[in-house]
Amino acid sequence: MQYNIGDKVITKKVHPCGGNVWTIVRTGCDIKIKCDKCGHTTMIDLVKFPSIVKKYLPKED
Repeated sequence: MQYNIGDKVITKKVHPCGGNVWTIVRTGCDIKIKCDKCGHTTMIDLVKFPSIVKKYLPKED
């Protein structure tokens, strides 16, 4: 699957702040995502990323 900067994902597990919606900030061999609720960023390996995603929400043009 092709992931683009600005797309949003809903994760299976909830972040400790209570949010589960994340925005993709950087792509490559790793994907950097930012929590929409608290602003925390984290990097996840591209191979592991699809297993944590519950729903993919592409950016609307």
